[in-house]
Amino acid sequence: MQAIILAAGMGKRLGEYTRDNTKCMLEVNGEKLVDRALECLAAAHMSRVVLVVGYKAQNVIDHLGHEYKGMPLLYVTNPIYDKTNNIYSLYLAKDFLQQEDTILLESDLIYDASLITKLLENPFPNLALVAKYETWMDGTMVRINDDNEILNFIPKAAFRYSDRDLYYKTVNIYKLSKDFSSTKYIPFLEAYSKAVGNNEYYENVLRIISFLNTHELKALPLEPGEKWYEIDDKQDLDIAEALFADDGRILQKYFGRFGGYWRFPQMLDYCYLVNPFFPSGKLMDEMESNFRTLLTEYPSGMAVNTLLASKCWGVKESYIVPGNGAAELIKALIESTEGRLGVIRPTFEEYPNRLPDERVETFIPSDEDFRYGTEDVVEYFAQHCVESLLLINPDNPTGNYIPVADVLRLAGWCEQNGVRLILDESFVDFSETWRTGSMLHDNVLETYPHMAVMKSISKSYGVPGLRLGVLASADTALIDRIKKKVSIWNINSFAEFFMQIFSKYENEYVSACEKFLKERVRFVEELKTVPWLHVMPTQANFVFCKIQPPFTASTVVMRMLKEHNILMSNCRAKKGLKGDCYMRIAVRGKADNVKLVKALKTL
Repeated sequence: MQAIILAAGMGKRLGEYTRDNTKCMLEVNGEKLVDRALECLAAAHMSRVVLVVGYKAQNVIDHLGHEYKGMPLLYVTNPIYDKTNNIYSLYLAKDFLQQEDTILLESDLIYDASLITKLLENPFPNLALVAKYETWMDGTMVRINDDNEILNFIPKAAFRYSDRDLYYKTVNIYKLSKDFSSTKYIPFLEAYSKAVGNNEYYENVLRIISFLNTHELKALPLEPGEKWYEIDDKQDLDIAEALFADDGRILQKYFGRFGGYWRFPQMLDYCYLVNPFFPSGKLMDEMESNFRTLLTEYPSGMAVNTLLASKCWGVKESYIVPGNGAAELIKALIESTEGRLGVIRPTFEEYPNRLPDERVETFIPSDEDFRYGTEDVVEYFAQHCVESLLLINPDNPTGNYIPVADVLRLAGWCEQNGVRLILDESFVDFSETWRTGSMLHDNVLETYPHMAVMKSISKSYGVPGLRLGVLASADTALIDRIKKKVSIWNINSFAEFFMQIFSKYENEYVSACEKFLKERVRFVEELKTVPWLHVMPTQANFVFCKIQPPFTASTVVMRMLKEHNILMSNCRAKKGLKGDCYMRIAVRGKADNVKLVKALKTL
């Protein structure tokens, strides 16, 4: 068994990364793609490797030489790589293709070595590795039957999103027998090239062969967890480096993205915090039906979106400002404050991160579960003067919750002492008293005019992609300053439309919140059955846990990601926590939560 690697292309979409080198020389986490490929092929005991080179060919030859770990390396040069596509590169290697059974690969792939073993161990002589279609995939697709026979190759021009659930993506790794290449593929390749030209893809020939219904080429679907990625541009490189990072860098690669985990469709995200039961299907259907309009039309300005926010959350227009996520409003608010900010740690660091350390006064509760109440907060900050006081309620990451009456007492104390209370109630709709827990009421804001109430719509309403948040206060001078700090078009059309239609779906939102409370109770009880987890009380859509020996939080996070493709937070970046022993676990839907607990118990 030999291998043929197609490596002649220019890789223009990778920009400066391939300006002076071909794609196979691209480094992923410090290792060149071609070196990684040869390592896999040498481990599979290939008789030889034939590389079809073109762009910057001499760089490849100089780097590799003519053998790799005793495995001969042969080269075929495509002199017109800039005028042809990979069908011509393979045509140039047709003599080699007819001499031995072959593993055919493209050079812009990164994959686990087990994929080559999978091909070799399967007895069928002609196989195409395929993967169930996911949104990141591009290029040639196939449709297969229950016997893994390829019914058709679907080129990019024939792709239909309505059929996406039926598609498999070709991984661009094939096993082809000498007989199939000689009697089927090469004759059709020659005829196709003569009729259509050389600026085509070699898979078009396989498509024609599939029309003959001989079923000589079958699909071999990948199983969940079998990793591969095709690197065509900079974004692909970034994702591939996360997927294939070593233990020392893998968490940094994922957490450094600060979201966007939908690019890893098979991964369960237990870090980011949203409502698992809202929005409803009907709401999403309405947004989807208006997608084209929302995408191609400008949103309204601040005045209209302020009106919509006022309608949705029931406060005067002069008291509220909508933001491009709570993060935009947090930045504007903290930059508008003077003096020292009091915080209760561990907490959501977006607020204190906006200030130098000398302007932050920190209270760390003495309770081992980080529980605290109004009395504790007042007692501490009565002795440590601040101009503003941050209360996240329920708190993040601890899930600590101060009841409404006690929050109002704290607001009263702040008013009496000239302290601005910044109340972040992004998680209040997950509390057991959520129906009466919000401070977003005109009479409350007017009673405590120096209080500013922040709410992230992403978390409570399950729409983080909309980037929507609100800030409310009866201090109209503050609200006016914030409005001047943000752009007049800070809200996109999708977020505006969500506020426009939300009132029609309030009953569904109520049902979602009640459903969430039941699932959290069930999930918390299940987590308590994991013997090395100390589960703390919570009123949020996450659970704060302490990891008991022999484990550490980092060990659990690493093993859950590598062994189960579940991303979790070890809270090591949270100030106020000592030791590598704390985790914040999001609450998702029941099916995901069952899977998580089962995975935790395997450790």
